[in-house]
Amino acid sequence: MACTIASSAAEGGAVPLLVSPRSLAAAFTRVPDPRRAASVTYPLAAVLSLVVAAILANHTSVLAVAQWGARQPAERLRSLGFAGGRSPCQSTLQRLLCKLDGRALAEALRAHFAPVAVPLPAAPGGQGVAIDGKAQRGRLPFQQGGCPVHALSAFCHEQGVVLAQEPGERGADKGEAELTVAPALVARVAWAGRVLTGDALCCQRQLCQQVLDAGGDYLLVVKENQPTLHEAIRLLFDPPPALAPAVLTDQRRATTRDRGHGRLEEVRELVASTDLAAYLDWPGLAQVFRLERTWQERGVAKRALRYGITSLAPEAGPPERLLALKRGHWGIENGLHRVKDLALGEDQSTVHRGQGPTALAFLRDAAVSLLRRAGVRQITARLRDHSQDPGPALALVLAAPPDAPRA
Repeated sequence: MACTIASSAAEGGAVPLLVSPRSLAAAFTRVPDPRRAASVTYPLAAVLSLVVAAILANHTSVLAVAQWGARQPAERLRSLGFAGGRSPCQSTLQRLLCKLDGRALAEALRAHFAPVAVPLPAAPGGQGVAIDGKAQRGRLPFQQGGCPVHALSAFCHEQGVVLAQEPGERGADKGEAELTVAPALVARVAWAGRVLTGDALCCQRQLCQQVLDAGGDYLLVVKENQPTLHEAIRLLFDPPPALAPAVLTDQRRATTRDRGHGRLEEVRELVASTDLAAYLDWPGLAQVFRLERTWQERGVAKRALRYGITSLAPEAGPPERLLALKRGHWGIENGLHRVKDLALGEDQSTVHRGQGPTALAFLRDAAVSLLRRAGVRQITARLRDHSQDPGPALALVLAAPPDAPRA
């Protein structure tokens, strides 16, 4: 791929942008084309690049993508890979996305984004990687029963990049759908120097052992789905009044105070202990912790209490780091899922046939990852900018990624 496009620079004028062999557009060439060779009019890599570029330019539905492509100059379309200077219509896009191999697309995206989001040695305990699933609610009117979970994602706390995705299996409920594909997703991530963070659903022996075997660590919330584990931790930190309070031989604390989001002040206190490490039969368990959140919201005092486990030893996981990892986990909700719903219209999408919803979800992940990797924090504002000048959006798709940070 050796063509260029003309993009408006901030100071004005045309700047040629090289289509790099290390770009996302080049990574799409590794996705197998499900169409018969004789029926191919538009190269698959060009189509996928077009979709991501259109999303980055604030055109988020399949119809909007097709209309945006039809308005682009022929030279710009040639740069994306459309040799004839023409882009596909809505029905062509929809049919192709429905036939796409979701797992092959996920692997191409993983190979592109994972090498850049390498663990940073400066972070005590390792780089946080959140795992969580997301439902696409626009599919609900079109399916009979089952769960609309379509993908499980592994999200880097620090860089805001999606490291890996795994298409979901339709199951009886959201938990079953996520747990079915969680081992495959964990296998896609390089865990050395990283810490798995997850909600109580991820607190499963086999997943913890899988991460440990891959050289990583875990920090997980424990709830009643693991009753023995939950009760042991609860009795250690919060025994009932009838029992004498436990005397902890190891007890370390960290506290943070924050304001905002309509709350006068939110206080988080995490207490970590190694007292149960030798007692509990759980793979790699090194510490247990108790996290208490208290805040006032509209004049009402509120409190939330959570318990958890981690394989990080006290030296690698002091309470301050455990608190940061626990809070960083919710970046996957605020920095990915919420962005995809509010800014990229995922919940409003009614695409529901075949692999269409999964393919679009992964391409939205790619758009968010490109923006986060470029240091963009205000995604909605940047999308508006790109809608006026799509050159920078195309540059994100066609340019090489930044160099991975060095130790």
